[in-house]
Amino acid sequence: MLRTTAWGLTVLSAFLLGTATAPAAEKSLSKENFTFGTMTPPTEVQVRVQAANWLKEVGKTDAATRQAFDTIWAQSDKSIIDRLAATFVLGSPEAATVLSDARSASASAPTALPTVLQDAKKPAFFRANLALSYAKALTNRKVYEEALETFKLFKAEQVVDPASFLFHKAVAQHGLMLKKDANETIVKLLDDVPMAPERYKTVATLMHFDMVSWKEKDLSDVARKMDNIERRLRLERGGKKTQKIQKEVVARLDEIIKELENQQDKDCKDCNGGNCPGGAQAKKGDKPGNTNQPSSPMNDSNIATNSGPGQVDGKKIKELADVWGKLPARERENHMRELTREMDPRYREVIQEYFRRLSAQEVER
Repeated sequence: MLRTTAWGLTVLSAFLLGTATAPAAEKSLSKENFTFGTMTPPTEVQVRVQAANWLKEVGKTDAATRQAFDTIWAQSDKSIIDRLAATFVLGSPEAATVLSDARSASASAPTALPTVLQDAKKPAFFRANLALSYAKALTNRKVYEEALETFKLFKAEQVVDPASFLFHKAVAQHGLMLKKDANETIVKLLDDVPMAPERYKTVATLMHFDMVSWKEKDLSDVARKMDNIERRLRLERGGKKTQKIQKEVVARLDEIIKELENQQDKDCKDCNGGNCPGGAQAKKGDKPGNTNQPSSPMNDSNIATNSGPGQVDGKKIKELADVWGKLPARERENHMRELTREMDPRYREVIQEYFRRLSAQEVER
């Protein structure tokens, strides 16, 4: 996994699909000279010795602490970074509080970095690896913003588990739609940490290919922003930043609806027979009755129910949006069911969320 897009994508594809051979990969190389940087994590024995020395430095040398330490490091089913974090909890009340709050699903999401991670008087070994455990816990709770701020304090080379550092950093960047940053982190993980667990490599590669398909301002982009809004609301972050994203989503949906209306008007220019608005002439070869367009203007008090199979009917969405706040709950449900019945599942979720936002706005008024 190297530093140019072409080569990086070639090897990423090979890894995901399991179809590349060494000679095939060599053929993909350009004349550019590549440099490799690898991170070899310390062994379990090395980390355990460092952890024991740290306990001595903080004055935890009593028999009970030594016994607890031995119990922690006998748990071979746990990762080295998790055992190291348990050691920090054993010797530091600050570390115990920081990690407890980060891991608790009921605790409020933090809004600032813990001071213990920024205390230069503390050993770098302690701060860097505590930061990794802290950021990892936040990432698992989807508190991506503070997780990324924590990762910025240190480098992957400073921790005992660089693979975990880079993987969870990439997850946070992917969750915040930081495409360029996430891809750079993924390449570094696959390129520089050859001993990374296969699960990390696989998920990282899947994240990369997910981002390859991202396009700005399409419905999928709107859906991703809606997911981010929902995540922030679950974290009780409904402030100005969330409201800004909400406004962007609504504005983009309005644009999409307008684009669909314009396309619909364009498609109807040559159709007729009373089957298109405006009574335009039908295209030659068109069969009577093969369209779902109304034969006359819709009454203001009614909602159109016709739509093509599997298509987004921009006109109908606009009409519904205009009167949505005046409709009874049961009628809203019926219209929503009819509107999205044959729609692509991805678009269905977006449209449903759009109308949920309209309902929420109506309640606020």
